Amino acid sequence: MKKTLKELAEYLGGKVIGDETAEVSGLAGLDEAREGQITFLANPKYAGKVAATGATAVVLPPGAERHGKNAIECANPYLAFAKLLTLFHVRTPAPRGVMEGAFVSSTATIGTDVTIYPGAFVGERVTLGERVTLHPGVVLYDDVIIGDDVTIHANVSVRERCRIGSRVIIHCGVVIGSDGFGYAPDGPRNYKIPQIGIVVIEEDVEIGANTTIDRAALQVTRIRRGTKIDNLVQIAHNCEIGEDCIIVSQAGVAGSAKLGKHVTLAGQVAVAGHLTIGDNSMVGGKSGVPGNLPANSMVSGIPAFNHKDWLKASIVFPKLPELRKTVSLLEKRVRELEEKQTVSS
Repeated sequence: MKKTLKELAEYLGGKVIGDETAEVSGLAGLDEAREGQITFLANPKYAGKVAATGATAVVLPPGAERHGKNAIECANPYLAFAKLLTLFHVRTPAPRGVMEGAFVSSTATIGTDVTIYPGAFVGERVTLGERVTLHPGVVLYDDVIIGDDVTIHANVSVRERCRIGSRVIIHCGVVIGSDGFGYAPDGPRNYKIPQIGIVVIEEDVEIGANTTIDRAALQVTRIRRGTKIDNLVQIAHNCEIGEDCIIVSQAGVAGSAKLGKHVTLAGQVAVAGHLTIGDNSMVGGKSGVPGNLPANSMVSGIPAFNHKDWLKASIVFPKLPELRKTVSLLEKRVRELEEKQTVSS
């Protein structure tokens, strides 16, 4: 595929500076790009590389120095680059139907243009929408509902009655709807609390490899529209994750916690149960959140507190041994002065 810069600018909603008839057939990073490719500058720190790049054109923010290169000015070059990757490299494969070696229950309802690979299992009364792809090893328990344009990669399990919205991508090894971790003390033993709720994944969600999302004890564990979840994340029973959240690898959200819209949890964040994190909040990596956070919070640390204060505190941490030694010396000096004062009086 070849596209002129004029065509790409129209696709991106940008503006060409230079030869709008120049053609490109692919894209690459600033260092690797060659003639016939387009590249991008999203971070001003790498602006010096624009002069040396071999690319035919560069996607730049407005006003950036182009060093004589053809350019497309876009307000968000990183987003533009993502759209160009989609344009040049993402292709929807032709549907292949139910392939030999797949099991599909006779009671299932299957939409058009689906692909179900060998080794996939579709249980009783499952509903699949249009253009659904189930890769090998996918297991859909009874009464699962899947929307349109959903891709479920290898070895994913979706437990009974759970619901997946349209345009969802689920990566390898994900488990949706496993039992929540609930037990009632029975003397020295623990009695299992049946988990009879479900998981609902709304539209345009993406779930990374080996992530687990537990079914609710009674009602619904819900992942709202547009949220993106990284690999190796644990979402416990009865949680509600708001729209357009970002949850990074190895984060864990305990039972009945609620996240608002546009919440970001960095890697290895731990969120305690039964709390609320307000809209647009950000939690720094490895932080522990023990209580509610108001909207627009930015916190880090264990326990998590204001991010700017945490940065100041983190500067002090390496100096604590030296500070302890200094305090001990000061305490000794004070005692000596007090003893002298006592003797003199």
